[in-house]
Amino acid sequence: MAAYLDAWLEEAPDDPAGIARALGAIARAKGMTQVAKDAGLSRESLYRALSADGNPSFATVLKVTKALGVQLRAQATPQVAEQS
Repeated sequence: MAAYLDAWLEEAPDDPAGIARALGAIARAKGMTQVAKDAGLSRESLYRALSADGNPSFATVLKVTKALGVQLRAQATPQVAEQS
């Protein structure tokens, strides 16, 4: 799960819809009902948020990643690190 999400974050960091779809794929593989329960969300709202047309809030993304047992991490990009 973490490797799949990490690949999305690395390959398409400017594609929030794609990242949400990746979270949705992971959640469906784990069981959307259980993920929704663990995240404190309704199953329907989770499906909606992680759909192709969804636009989950950052709070929802954090709840889902926690429910999935993965963490988002920050890493300096080379061009930003050089400017510091």
